[in-house]
Amino acid sequence: MNDIGAWVWWLVGAAALGIPLVVTAMPEFGMLAAGAGAAAATAGLGGDVVVQVLVFVAVSVALIAVVRPIANRHRSTRPQLATGVDALKGKQAVVLERVDGSGSGRIKLAGEVWSARALDTDRAYEPGQEVDVVEIEGATAIVI
Repeated sequence: MNDIGAWVWWLVGAAALGIPLVVTAMPEFGMLAAGAGAAAATAGLGGDVVVQVLVFVAVSVALIAVVRPIANRHRSTRPQLATGVDALKGKQAVVLERVDGSGSGRIKLAGEVWSARALDTDRAYEPGQEVDVVEIEGATAIVI
């Protein structure tokens, strides 16, 4: 046991902290593992035990204090990429069958045929006209 350097024990500790990181997906364990890795590097460069522990604590606390709030901020923001029906809002479509306020018309939107109705019930759009999709209600596109 005395033949094994302190840096090896720090690496074993880093690996041991990596296991709960993978199992629980808690990034704090990864930050502690990085601190253990920094302590292993300190031990490998000849730092004594007190310096190794101070490096472990300093790196771990710094990572938790800096990286964790940034990660939480990114986790709470909505993705910029719209998908599904949200991606169709604002797109242009071509009228295939007369579209009015009754909802009996058809449009070609993103390569697919959709039922459509006009947002303004007094307005009608004739085949061939381009319209803008403002909302999707079920399987019906609301257009202007």
